[in-house]
Amino acid sequence: MDEKIRSLDALGASRDRRAERVAAAAAVAIAEATAQVSNAPAVRAAAAKGPMESALEEEKIGLTDTVVFQHRVVQFEAARRERERILPPGAGGPNGTAYKMLRTQVMRRLHDFGANTLAVLSADKGEGKTLTAINLAIAVAADHGHTALLVDFDLHNPSVHRRLGFEPEIGVEDCLLEQRPIYEAMVKVAGYERLTVLPARRRMEQSSEWLAGQRVAELVEELRARYYNRVLIFDLPPVLLTDDALAFSRHVQAGLFVVSESKTARDGVTRSLSLLNHLPIVGTVLNRSEDRPGAYY
Repeated sequence: MDEKIRSLDALGASRDRRAERVAAAAAVAIAEATAQVSNAPAVRAAAAKGPMESALEEEKIGLTDTVVFQHRVVQFEAARRERERILPPGAGGPNGTAYKMLRTQVMRRLHDFGANTLAVLSADKGEGKTLTAINLAIAVAADHGHTALLVDFDLHNPSVHRRLGFEPEIGVEDCLLEQRPIYEAMVKVAGYERLTVLPARRRMEQSSEWLAGQRVAELVEELRARYYNRVLIFDLPPVLLTDDALAFSRHVQAGLFVVSESKTARDGVTRSLSLLNHLPIVGTVLNRSEDRPGAYY
């Protein structure tokens, strides 16, 4: 009997020591998360649960899933939205059906590739890639099973923020040059619940060197891994005007190519796709087509 009591005591002490280690690990994790995010984010899961439960969950889902960042929210006037031909929240309106069809096709191909990062590309300027990237991101965010992060990596001519009618306080280039936390540059557009925008504020010198570098590789990997249901959409410079798209293509899993009817030259598309022959292309978007689909209803 004494041996059984001693065995039970030893087992209880072992459990107590394990609980203390788990609680200590949780306390460290919570402290590190709080220090990392400073005053901007709120630590959700660790604060709401006991230390042991939080520590066990850290092992299962990762610390980044428990941190909620408070992003700047910008307003987007309806008149400007219509002028810029940007979809309303929920991807409704007369052009919503076409972009939802594009979304479904793109998401199917990304799923086939096991991918969640997409570069929106064109051979030349003025072919509608930025508008396509914005509206595709809105359509993806309209799907309740996904969120969308739209990243402006056209560092020669950043224009996503202008199309959406706001001026960034911090741009992605500031995060690259000054090692600022990436969440500081992220913006939410009022009404677009599952859409986040990572804008660029100004032109960046030696942009292709930055886009090919390790810092951008780490940034993309961090953004990819943070949320399992997030789709990252990158707006890039035209393939034939600068080497930025080619330099960045090593960090992205798939591409969507945008052409403009009566404007994009066939040899321009051929040359672009030849340069990007290592990148899976999920499809092609034809802009400014004279063919109009008939009304379904």
